[in-house]
Amino acid sequence: MLIRIDPAREAPVFTQIAASIRGDIVAGAVGEGDRLPSAKQVAASLGVNLHTVLHAYQQLRDDGLVDMRPGRGAVVTAAAGQVAELRDDIRALIDRASALGVSTEVLAGLVRDDPHPVQKRTVPPRKD
Repeated sequence: MLIRIDPAREAPVFTQIAASIRGDIVAGAVGEGDRLPSAKQVAASLGVNLHTVLHAYQQLRDDGLVDMRPGRGAVVTAAAGQVAELRDDIRALIDRASALGVSTEVLAGLVRDDPHPVQKRTVPPRKD
């Protein structure tokens, strides 16, 4: 897995890390049961603070995409398969927006600011 960040972007680094992993999930490069690299490994390879990576992993956990367990690290959940199923729909939406002259930034803003958002799933408590 190649996690990509751009220090010149305005988006926080933890958001970029989480977005990069989400992109790999949508692309099918990462699937259910796959372990993400350790936060220490990611921090060292990107040259960022360990807590920045942990924040990104927590964001993915809050989205229901990873399960974080001591000793096991971050493991991709079954929800990743459901997200990957959206790949073709997302690509079609981006292509349609592009044909209409709508930038991906504007499209992302429209999705983010949708007045009828889907209720965010809550992650059930761990059973250790």
